[in-house]
Amino acid sequence: MSFCEHCQGQRFDRARILRLLRQVREDMRTARAGGKVDAALLNVLNSVRALDIPHLDQEEPEDEVIH
Repeated sequence: MSFCEHCQGQRFDRARILRLLRQVREDMRTARAGGKVDAALLNVLNSVRALDIPHLDQEEPEDEVIH
């Protein structure tokens, strides 16, 4: 299965954001920042995971690609 360039970039960007947020969460746990910070970061992580960024159709159809 392949993705168009837009959708592949979208998946890559979301993965980068999630990795960064998980690292921030781990750093805050190490610094013993408290439960409220952890809960807030968990909420943000779940929100980013749930993002549904719409596909941008190209004007000229190329080879059929799964989105």
